[in-house]
Amino acid sequence: MNYQNGVKRVIDIVVASVLLILFLPIWIVIPFLIVLTSPGPVIYRHKRVGRDGREFDMFKFRSMVVNADEILHKKDKVLLKKFKEMDWKLEAKDDPRITPLGRILRALTIDEFPQLVNVLVGDMSMVGPRAYLRRELAEQTSRYPKTKALIATVLQAKPGITGLWQVSGRNEISFDKRAALDAQYVQEMSLAGDLAILLKTPKAMISKW
Repeated sequence: MNYQNGVKRVIDIVVASVLLILFLPIWIVIPFLIVLTSPGPVIYRHKRVGRDGREFDMFKFRSMVVNADEILHKKDKVLLKKFKEMDWKLEAKDDPRITPLGRILRALTIDEFPQLVNVLVGDMSMVGPRAYLRRELAEQTSRYPKTKALIATVLQAKPGITGLWQVSGRNEISFDKRAALDAQYVQEMSLAGDLAILLKTPKAMISKW
């Protein structure tokens, strides 16, 4: 049994379970605030590409208006152009789809807490590469052809809630550089490496505030 299917899975279950219990008040308060401040579901489900290219529903606390995807891909061509120019990312201040509460949730990374459920069911890991969109991979590997081999490596592992590029202080980097860091993580995956990333994650979260 290799590290990814053995010790890493045990660590995922233990850490996710502890965090779910530790932050129980958040699971009580945040859904109430979302319902109170914005119409729509509490949890946002988004299809992402996981290990071996299999898609799964990634969970987040909803931080945008309910028709956010439709606005981006069908209604607001200017926003979509900017989104793609920035390598499938948008600064919160530039994204009108984010609700006032959503800006706070994102600044504190609270919107990502439901991904702990993804970890428990086995779709994600506490530490791993980015969970990419299918459409994102198709367009970005076409734009950066040399990344196709990198993404093939990336998809050998489960995506993570946190990862190498998140704690490297390099969040605002282009797709090709991010894919290289993700591939590096998969190739060098180890217990020591994962523990180091987990320990660095709180500081990386605080640096976003």
